[in-house]
Amino acid sequence: MKASRLAAAGALAATAVVVLSSPAFAHVSVQPEGVAAKGGYAVIDFKVPNERDNASTTKLEVTFPSDHPLASVMPEPMPGWDIKVTKSKLDKPVDVHGKQITEAVSKVTWTATGAGVKAGYFEKFPLSVGALPEDADELVFKAVQTYSNKEVVRWIEEQKEGDEEPETPAPVLTLSAASEDGHHGSAAAEDASDDTKSTDNTAAETAAPADSSDTTARVLGVVGIVVGALGVAYGVLAGRRRTNA
Repeated sequence: MKASRLAAAGALAATAVVVLSSPAFAHVSVQPEGVAAKGGYAVIDFKVPNERDNASTTKLEVTFPSDHPLASVMPEPMPGWDIKVTKSKLDKPVDVHGKQITEAVSKVTWTATGAGVKAGYFEKFPLSVGALPEDADELVFKAVQTYSNKEVVRWIEEQKEGDEEPETPAPVLTLSAASEDGHHGSAAAEDASDDTKSTDNTAAETAAPADSSDTTARVLGVVGIVVGALGVAYGVLAGRRRTNA
């Protein structure tokens, strides 16, 4: 009976490790390199993990919010990927730093020309964007991830206040407050040196897909806890066995 209890405890612990190391932690997300300030320009990275063991990610489509159009969207060249920027006419012109904008980027599509993002890896897809809206705290981007086996995962569900995170959440970019000296000066510099800033700020991020170190660290931590718990359980059972004897 005691041995069976120990086996059951071990099975439960192993199940916990599998659950905690599952791909549920991984989804397409977006983060700024540095700060994404309201009214300013920023370099943002879409982080795309490969959640399949038998297929590579070969395509990423990111749709931009139509309620807060961005006049400037510039991708960084990425070896092994073909990049297409799609623009659409705006229903109503938008004033950006004194200029009337009648069209804006509605979608950016990355299509692999090689192996894509292999199993066990992730890759960052950088964009230089602006001017960011001044009347919003966040921007929601809907993303579609396509695998080499033709499977499509739509990361398009928006988080509702008070609800749990949806199964396939859309990437959300959180905007920070503008600095006291304003963003207008930096906007003029951005117009003159978008290419340089995009290259300097993101070159180190796209050299090659990196392994899932965060997930590995979590799993190793859980394994350590489980091993410790099994040791304690074994000690307790052994003590009881000696007492009964």
